[in-house]
Amino acid sequence: MTIQPAKLGDPVVRAFVHAVNSHDREGFMALLAPDATMSDDGFDRDLADWIDREIFSSHGHLEVDNESAGGRTLRARYRNDTWGEMRTRWSFTVGDDGRIARFETGQA
Repeated sequence: MTIQPAKLGDPVVRAFVHAVNSHDREGFMALLAPDATMSDDGFDRDLADWIDREIFSSHGHLEVDNESAGGRTLRARYRNDTWGEMRTRWSFTVGDDGRIARFETGQA
């Protein structure tokens, strides 16, 4: 059963999913701390390169199936034009400023 993005528990994660699904690069970038980092399948990646390649230039889309850790951990079906659809996990670290300091994703 899919959780509608508007019903996600954490407001920052909710905004992240909305920005991905609406292809709002400016809104997405505003959610990230200036020194934000990320990893994919356990490997740190270049954030700017990864989000361009895996989200924005390839029309990424998240359908959340489950959330935990107060809404900061997701299990979702993620799809883009490059890889098709896959089951993924996402976890978010949100800083005191209310912006994402780090997110980690990978196949679930």
